[in-house]
Amino acid sequence: MEWLDRFNKALGYIDENLENDISPEHLSQIASCSVFHFNRMFSYIVGMPLSQYIRNRKMTVASFDLQTTDIKIIDIALKYGYESPTAFNRAFKSVHGIAPSKARKKGIQLTAFPPMSLTLHIKGEEKMNYKIESKDAFRVVGVSKHYEMNLEENFKEVPKFWQKTMITGKIPKILKLNDMEPKALLGVSTCMNGKDFDYYIASASSLEKPSKFSEFTVPSCTWGIFECVGPLPNSIQDLQKRIVTEWLPTSGYEYADAPDIEVYFEGDQKSADYVCEVWIPLVKK
Repeated sequence: MEWLDRFNKALGYIDENLENDISPEHLSQIASCSVFHFNRMFSYIVGMPLSQYIRNRKMTVASFDLQTTDIKIIDIALKYGYESPTAFNRAFKSVHGIAPSKARKKGIQLTAFPPMSLTLHIKGEEKMNYKIESKDAFRVVGVSKHYEMNLEENFKEVPKFWQKTMITGKIPKILKLNDMEPKALLGVSTCMNGKDFDYYIASASSLEKPSKFSEFTVPSCTWGIFECVGPLPNSIQDLQKRIVTEWLPTSGYEYADAPDIEVYFEGDQKSADYVCEVWIPLVKK
């Protein structure tokens, strides 16, 4: 399967270049997708951010150097891209729980993270209702916030952004601007450089942008539109993971270079039968 082969090539490149600079941009080129979507897919599939996986692998092989050679710690730090001994010490302790100087002692317990290679295992325990639609570009207007690309942290922080937007009374103002399809409140994750992104709480609108509001143009694209049923935010976060790990690998589609969109309709968002949608940008393989 091409998609899986390319992802495994990206993993292989990481392990072959632990002593070199590993850029998300190059990894995304190997995987044939945008940096933003490569980072998201990596976090969903591997279960940790890309930066953490690279750090775990570097600190694993660094521990082998410490135990099997007499190379100075500062030289090992430089070997794996850490110009500061303090930064190397911090990274090493985050993986092994001890300082590098202690790793040379006989009988010391260390932690190894072997290189990963993915095989396809699709659970498919629950159905997914979806449709494929092509749509013209449209403009969204609302409020936005900038985030670092850390999936687990984003799952906590984005709902806080929603809560703050509701408390400050901006949601009704955003909905009043909604004079275009889709007729709903939107959550739009824009594609930045893969290390960070902007998240918009917005409406599709052709009206004048109010002061202190932000705007963004969603490009024309083919979308996979997935029905999400259940209380927020857990139902939509679970669906986003399932789309990437279960549907996308066997769909005949890949991520296009466009935002992810959440479409929130009226209703009780804490209800077990609340319905919203997840739109992912698609391109045929």
